[in-house]
Amino acid sequence: MSLINTKIVPFTANAYHNGKFTTVTDADLMGKWSVFVFYPADFTFVCPTELGDLADHYSTFQKLGVEIYSVSTDTHFTHKAWHDTSDTISKITYPMLADPTGHLTRAFDVMIAEEGLALRGTFVINPEGEIKLCEIHDNGIGRDASELLRKVQAAQYVAAHPNEACPAKWTPGAETLTPSFDLVGKI
Repeated sequence: MSLINTKIVPFTANAYHNGKFTTVTDADLMGKWSVFVFYPADFTFVCPTELGDLADHYSTFQKLGVEIYSVSTDTHFTHKAWHDTSDTISKITYPMLADPTGHLTRAFDVMIAEEGLALRGTFVINPEGEIKLCEIHDNGIGRDASELLRKVQAAQYVAAHPNEACPAKWTPGAETLTPSFDLVGKI
């Protein structure tokens, strides 16, 4: 069963955010766009490259009204320790969610049960709490924040223009498609 268009599950998670421990719940996501970025573990190799890339693009996501949440099965204490010791991770100003019980990781279907770690899962969630994009990678394949940004922009565009669709490589300002009977076989 696909997670696309399903509502996120209720949750409460500890987080490390801007030098403090905080709590994030599903209610915090309502009314704005959110991106959940699951990754295997702190103090690893590919993960800091992805999270650092997201940190570099974070202000652009925020200008679009999007909050980023990174999630691993580590604790919020581990997130703080990593943030305090890594030059790359110290750039992060978005919430780093802790999921040591695996509740969120299982709910988003990215848990590697035998390892207790997450796959690289990316989820775009609309202001109503519905999952609009789901992308899961093998843990050896890193993600690109600029491509995620483009996909978020497309999701926001389609939400605002429900009779249109964004073709491959669409970017803001580019031509969209208006699906219709007359368009069948014309592309």
